Amino acid sequence: MEKDAKIYVAGHRGMVGSAILRALQKVGYTNFLLRTSKELDLRNQQAVADFFAAEKPDYVFLAAAKVGGIVANNTYRADFLYENLSIQNNVIHSAYVNKVTKLMFLGSSCIYPKLAPQPLKEEYLLSGYLEYTNEPYAIAKIAGIKMCEEYRNQYGCNFISAMPTNLYGPNDNYDLQNSHVLPAMIRKFHEAKINGAPNVTLWGTGSPMREFLHADDLAEACLYLMENYNERELVNIGTGTDVTIKELANTVKNVVGFEGELVWDTSKPDGTPRKLMDVSKLHSYGWKHKIELEDGIGLAYQDFLTNHDALRL
Repeated sequence: MEKDAKIYVAGHRGMVGSAILRALQKVGYTNFLLRTSKELDLRNQQAVADFFAAEKPDYVFLAAAKVGGIVANNTYRADFLYENLSIQNNVIHSAYVNKVTKLMFLGSSCIYPKLAPQPLKEEYLLSGYLEYTNEPYAIAKIAGIKMCEEYRNQYGCNFISAMPTNLYGPNDNYDLQNSHVLPAMIRKFHEAKINGAPNVTLWGTGSPMREFLHADDLAEACLYLMENYNERELVNIGTGTDVTIKELANTVKNVVGFEGELVWDTSKPDGTPRKLMDVSKLHSYGWKHKIELEDGIGLAYQDFLTNHDALRL
């Protein structure tokens, strides 16, 4: 990407979009198109078409999405499907119409079948049934991948898709109803420590295994792929290593400094048994993560403490 290129980061206030924006600024990019959701509703087809026609971005990072954890995904199923499809359809089509040089679509590891072999290879897409609790979100993201593929096939657009593993970091969502597991743990353990609670209750058995990538590492990978990857097929972004939810809980507990007990509510769902990304394709292109999990949780907790009042709680 040319240093003076006009770059649109869709979703620049979210955890992923803000990390991409920081990474771009760090290496000298300055010509950004940024709109909040109040300034530009990406679900509105005409508004998106007008924005692209007027601004003519050169590059697009599509990091805007309606996101959440198990509770949110399973409660607002219609919203997750409709809103994510709308956002993707509008941005991807307008990028084609206005001859965007390159677009990156960001998805999620939940696109893969619930019982797919581990680790998850890119070619396992559409090879089995999805996890029910996040099926609407996954279906929307799969549609986005296929849109990028087919706009490339039919129109020659250089649209690429990247599928990050579970993410955490600055600007995360700490709302206990709508957040993902790691930020929810940070908040729960912090509040238990402050309140002197004797224990913290967590969902499930603690046995599922999950992989976690710091948002700043994801952003570095996204920039690297925008510079070096121009293929039709999606590419996984992750660390290639995972931990059990119980191991994660103990790490967060230690980082936060909570000294009480852990209680596991086994009446609550575990979700997918394991979700580990095969990142051999990404490694073959020359990129590997830098921030290890315990260090990353420490950074995330410091961000939580520093920006507590401004965070989504």
